[in-house]
Amino acid sequence: MSKTVIPEGYHPALGLYDTQKAIGLIKHIFLEKLCGALHLKRVTAPLFVDPKTGLNDNLSGVERPVTFDVPALAADAEVVHSLAKWKRMALAQYDFHVGNGLVTDMNAIRRDEEMDNLHSIYVDQWDWEKVITKEERTRGYLEQTVQKIVDAICGTLDELKWQFPALEGIHLCREVTFKTAQELEDRYPGYTAKERENAFAEEYKTVFIIGIGGALSSGRPHDGRAPDYDDWTLNGDLLFWDETLSRAIELSSMGIRVDADALRRQLAAAGCEERAKLPFHKMLLEEKLPLTIGGGIGQSRLCMLLLGKAHVGEVQVSLWDEQTRNICAKAGVQLL
Repeated sequence: MSKTVIPEGYHPALGLYDTQKAIGLIKHIFLEKLCGALHLKRVTAPLFVDPKTGLNDNLSGVERPVTFDVPALAADAEVVHSLAKWKRMALAQYDFHVGNGLVTDMNAIRRDEEMDNLHSIYVDQWDWEKVITKEERTRGYLEQTVQKIVDAICGTLDELKWQFPALEGIHLCREVTFKTAQELEDRYPGYTAKERENAFAEEYKTVFIIGIGGALSSGRPHDGRAPDYDDWTLNGDLLFWDETLSRAIELSSMGIRVDADALRRQLAAAGCEERAKLPFHKMLLEEKLPLTIGGGIGQSRLCMLLLGKAHVGEVQVSLWDEQTRNICAKAGVQLL
């Protein structure tokens, strides 16, 4: 059964032609602002990796990667879920120094994704990673970085409105409100994690939830997070209140990455200590990789947010079930 719901009375601000033009502008303008704010350089990234390296992102641990055989190598390859670990390896190999980082266009297939207004089996995001010092592994540094990203997003919207006056009704809050996942659980007893996110974002508009992956007082984590890239005490999700859908929209999952101590602790908590034998994890435990902060920023979701779109299929090409297509057609929503 489709989980797609088109708000009653929804009409896109831009037609198909202008939507395509606006998507191109968003991707150009935002990337330029992001690189300037965080001192990033664009690099080329893989679409697939060798599963034996341990470089693929395990996400919450239940998603199945798309795997295919490569006869010329007599081996298998996996389409990436994200580039969280690959980026850190690349920073070391490319000799990036403290204060500088990389960004890349990441394209992925998540075959087990449940499809709705925000989710698709096709994922496109800006994956970025930056080298930091030991002293910068703090909540304060995390919050400063989040604010810079939000400033880049809001600045992109300002330029977009100048080009497309029809978008004048779209507004974003530049001030970020930070709360830990535990503070939200305490504040909204009896709520599910998604209900807490919606209540928090509706009140403050632009929010960041800190500390995702570890168990809360309830015994459950706010959300699943792989144990081998984010430090669960120094990571989080950036959400905006989306007026079109009247709900929170997660735009970025990011954080300060694990050091050797955090990796050992989180592998043990997740019951997957065997990963310590993989090449990436061995390098990290031997402190041969730089300390970093990084994350992913959804390209299609950013376009949805800035263009006031009701369905991700209005800004990206993917596959949709028949019921979703019928719901959108009935509401006058054109899927690409």
